[in-house]
Amino acid sequence: MVYAAPVARVVVPDDSPPVLASSRAFPKLLERTQVDYYDSLPGSEERLIERVRDAEIVLNIRSSCRFSERVFTSCPRLKLLSIWGTGTDNVDLGAAAAHGITVTNTPAVSAASIAEHALALMLAAARGIAQLDRQTRQGEWKRGQGVELSGKTLGIVGLGAVGRRFARIGEGIGMRVIAWTFHPDPALGIELVPLEQLLQVSDVISLHPRLSERTRAMIGRRELEQMKPTAILVNTARGPIVDEEALVEALARRRIAAAGLDVFETEPLPAGHPLTRLDNVVLTPHCAGITPEAIEAGLELCIANVWNFLSGAPTNIVPARAAGG
Repeated sequence: MVYAAPVARVVVPDDSPPVLASSRAFPKLLERTQVDYYDSLPGSEERLIERVRDAEIVLNIRSSCRFSERVFTSCPRLKLLSIWGTGTDNVDLGAAAAHGITVTNTPAVSAASIAEHALALMLAAARGIAQLDRQTRQGEWKRGQGVELSGKTLGIVGLGAVGRRFARIGEGIGMRVIAWTFHPDPALGIELVPLEQLLQVSDVISLHPRLSERTRAMIGRRELEQMKPTAILVNTARGPIVDEEALVEALARRRIAAAGLDVFETEPLPAGHPLTRLDNVVLTPHCAGITPEAIEAGLELCIANVWNFLSGAPTNIVPARAAGG
């Protein structure tokens, strides 16, 4: 559908399942500019190009839409790609810069939501909540299986907005918190250690870096072998940060105790995936940052980035080589 009152040609190519259309932010957008809105995923690069070819501004809702060199080459009028969310692993940032296209995102708006979800996964994995729930429903009464986290060591990998927030939560429940990051800042007041040391001494390792070539498969067999047999791995960042095959093997062999995962190499997680057959992993469907509060704040900021760009004062620009965490 196409809405009137043009200021710039804005295309939303991928609001599926819809979040923008039902938000408070969407009517404000429609009041000020023309919007070509699609509530289905393009499904292919060719279809994505068809939808955005004439756009001056694209609001990207779903990370499954990949903005490649070919997409940017096919969109000569495109000036701004405004992303709902923090991750930009679906965008060729170098190609965007080469074509003079500004890329913006919505940093920190989901930090509280994601950090709380990481806490939920950590506690569920430590206490075996999912397994105990199933057993109790079946009439079993098994107790005394959980692990107390107070006094244990929480290792945070990546100290962006989510990592910092989760560090405070860990401290709040009595854990010793250590961290490793690409961008160390002693002013944060968090004990910084080498990654190898973090892996070796942590009782819980929680991953919070951006996905980039530097972080892809940064937790592989070697890193899993360095962890304690009692360690719990939590990932609310991006699936490919972990070598999933190596993780399945480590969990199956009880090389590490458990995992809490919100993200996966392939999403949605395929039916019958080996992770679904393990009893020491808690799985959620990449929903850590999807709460009503976080959704609305993110969409508002995504649209605000458009107005700020058009006014000549762009905000939340993603650099061409955004990496780390």
